[in-house]
Amino acid sequence: MSLALIVALIIFILIFILRMPISIGMLVSGAFYFLIKGTSLDSVCDFVMNTYYTNYVIIAVPLFIFTANVMNSGKVTEKVFSFANALSGGRRGALGHVNVIASLVFSGMTGSAIADASGLGKMEIDAMKKEGYDDGFSCAITAASATIGPIFPPSIPLVMYAMFAGTSVGALFLGGMIPALLVAAALMVYVSLMAHARNYPRAAKIPFAEFVHQSLGAIPALLTPVILLAGIYTGVMTPTEAGAIAGLYAIVVSFLCYKALKWKGLWEIIKETVAGTGSVSLMIGAASVISYIVAREQIANNLGQFIIDLNLGKTGFLVLTNVIILILGMFMDTSTIQLVFVPILIPVAAALGIDLLHFGLVVTLNMMIGLSTPPFGMLLFITANISDTPLKKVMQEILLPIVFLLVVLAVITFVPQIVLFLPKLVGMI
Repeated sequence: MSLALIVALIIFILIFILRMPISIGMLVSGAFYFLIKGTSLDSVCDFVMNTYYTNYVIIAVPLFIFTANVMNSGKVTEKVFSFANALSGGRRGALGHVNVIASLVFSGMTGSAIADASGLGKMEIDAMKKEGYDDGFSCAITAASATIGPIFPPSIPLVMYAMFAGTSVGALFLGGMIPALLVAAALMVYVSLMAHARNYPRAAKIPFAEFVHQSLGAIPALLTPVILLAGIYTGVMTPTEAGAIAGLYAIVVSFLCYKALKWKGLWEIIKETVAGTGSVSLMIGAASVISYIVAREQIANNLGQFIIDLNLGKTGFLVLTNVIILILGMFMDTSTIQLVFVPILIPVAAALGIDLLHFGLVVTLNMMIGLSTPPFGMLLFITANISDTPLKKVMQEILLPIVFLLVVLAVITFVPQIVLFLPKLVGMI
C-alpha cells in the first residue's frame, strides 16, 4: 500500500472509533489521500459527478424515501395493521404473526427497514405489550420482521446495488420476492414456537364480515405495490418513473381515501424527505471518493486476484463474503457496508462467475440482518426507543430470530435458483 492510502486508512479508522459521521470520515480521509498524492480535485469531482450524480437509477431513491414518509403518516399504517390482524386468525401468538404479516405488506410500499420499524413499530409493540407479550420479544420480532422491507420490492438498497453492479432494478425486485416470503415464513415459525413455549394469548377470531370490512379498507394502500410492480414489469414505466408514480399515488391515498394528510403535514414530509435525501447523497458522494481511491490503488483487482488464488470457488467466496458482512454489520452502519465494501466485492463475484443478481440479494439480506445484530444494530435502538424498553432486553431476545434469519440467508446463498427463478420465468435474465 502507498503512504497516502495508509494515512487515509488510519484517519478513517480513527474517525470511526470516535463515532463521527462515516460520510465525514470518508471525505476527510479522501482529502488527506489526495493531498499526499498531489492529485487535483478537479478530476475527482468530475469522476463523482459523471459516475453517480448523473445516474438515472439513483433518482428512484428520494422518490421511494418520499413514498415511505407519506405512507408512514396518518391512517395508512393503521389500515395495514388492521388488515394484517384480520389475516392472522385466532391462533396462539396472533399479534406476533400480525407483526410479520404487516411488515411484509408494508414492505411493498416503502422499501425501507427503518421506515417499517419506526412507522408500524410503535403500533405493533404497544398492541403486543397490551396483550401481555414480553417487552423484549415484542421489540425483537418488530426489528427482525423489519428486515423484510428492503428485500421485498420496492427496495432502496436494491436500487443502490443496481447502480453499482449495473444489474436490472426490475430483475432485482423480482428476485427479492421469494427470499422475502421465506424470511416471513421463518419468522412466523419462530413466533409459533415462542408463543407455545411462553403460552402467549390467542386472538379472538374475527367474524367474516369484519374481515371483509378491514380488507376493503386496506385496498387503497395495498394497491401501491400492485401499481408499482405492474408498471415496471409491463414495461409501461421504469423503476424510477414507478417511484414517482408511487409517491403521487401515496399522496392521493393519504389525502382523498383516508383523509389522513393535510397540506401542513405534506410540507413536513417534503422537508423530512429533503433531509433524508441530503444524507443519502452525502454518503454516496463520500463513498464515490473512496471508490475512486480503490480504483486508483487497484484494490479490487488485487483483492480479486488474492481470492481467486485461494481457490475458494463460488461457494467458498459467498461464505467468506457472508462472514465478513455479518461481522461488519455488528459494528458498522449498513449504508457504509453497501457503499464502500460491496462495490469492491462485485468485480470479484463477477470474475468468479457468480450471478450478480443472486449476489445482490445475498449481500442485501446479510446487511439487513446487520440492522438487528448486537451491539450496534440500528433497528434494536429504534424499537427500544419507541417502546421505552431497556436495550438489554431487546438484545437478549433478538438472538434467536437472528438464527432463523441466518438459516434463510444460508438457503438463498446455496440455492441461487430461489433468487433467479422469477426473473428467469418472466424472461428478465
